[in-house]
Amino acid sequence: MAKPNKDTNMANAKKATVSSKELNEVKGKKPAASVPRVVGDDVSEAPKNPFHLNFSNGLIPWLAKLNGSLAFTTYTAGKVVLVGPNRGRLAVTERNFDHAMALLPQEEGLLLSTKFQVWRFENGLESGKIYDGWDKIFLPRHCHVTGAVDVHDLHYDRNGRLVAAVTQYNCLAYLEDKGCFSPMWRPPFIDALVAEDRCHLNGFCLEDGVPAYVTVTGASNVRAGWRELRADGGMVIDARTNETIISGLSMPHSPRLYRGRLWLLEAGRGYLGWVDVKNRRFEPLTWCPGFVRGLRFFGDYALVGISKPRHKTFKGLPLDEELPKRNAEPVCGVYIIRIDDGEIVYKLNITGSVDEIYDVALLPNTQSPLLVGLQGKEVRSLIKFGRNLIK
Repeated sequence: MAKPNKDTNMANAKKATVSSKELNEVKGKKPAASVPRVVGDDVSEAPKNPFHLNFSNGLIPWLAKLNGSLAFTTYTAGKVVLVGPNRGRLAVTERNFDHAMALLPQEEGLLLSTKFQVWRFENGLESGKIYDGWDKIFLPRHCHVTGAVDVHDLHYDRNGRLVAAVTQYNCLAYLEDKGCFSPMWRPPFIDALVAEDRCHLNGFCLEDGVPAYVTVTGASNVRAGWRELRADGGMVIDARTNETIISGLSMPHSPRLYRGRLWLLEAGRGYLGWVDVKNRRFEPLTWCPGFVRGLRFFGDYALVGISKPRHKTFKGLPLDEELPKRNAEPVCGVYIIRIDDGEIVYKLNITGSVDEIYDVALLPNTQSPLLVGLQGKEVRSLIKFGRNLIK
């Protein structure tokens, strides 16, 4: 049985609110200490397509104490958003990327998968330096063109090679310069590498730097066959042995090894939980009011992305019955959950034009991160030298 949520912050869920409408008022001015700093690609169009960030009481001070910032992607709205506590004043960056999906945070960098590319960003500031109030400026440094293969997850292996979940081709693959991708593993029931998204292979994690556990929505070997298996066909497969560790899940997502446990999100039911590998069962920890997808850990906490259900695309999931049973309205946002007891400690609720989250991340050692996109003046004017080779 899942433990009940101890949602002590719901009454204070709108203590702090930032709207994308504020982009117009803030841009080009020096904001007062109490006014959030917000920059983005949609400054002139923000009032036509606004979204709002509603912070539960204590979230911003908690991030400031942690010295970390939140990041999330939404592919339906095509955005990457960074949220930094900025020592209590808040800093938000919004950038446009077509079909923004997987994130891979690093100490001084960030990877992002989009509709047909994987971008690598690197911090352009020296350690301890601040430029115009920003303590990290993530500059686009490298683009790998994958083609429209639907990259859902990214990890570097122990040899420093970038591995991706290539969903359209039902495989794990290396991203290297010899091609769009180099397939290195596929489920045993997939008989060919074809662009048919047969099983919806959507996530994986490493153990000792080697691809280990992989999530699929269903064991289908026909084009889009996974769609008929969404309610209870989900599986976790050990890529090292081809063994099915657990089955009967509803759209499992975001497998992660953390503190000796295999964690995942059962998106179709709304649960964060972990897999008892020995006894082959899923142990739910916390239920969330929405389609859960995007999972990261830090310290005693899990960062979980939540989306409103897409009834036309994902109709017939157990979540459809669970929401009214709990008298709950679906939400879109990012929840901070304490993994010791499953309590939802903080919430970032998102309303307006954004109703879906794909991935989430915590950016370490930054209070005011700036992501430089491919639009606007920053990508043209922010220059960083590499090595000076002039003698």
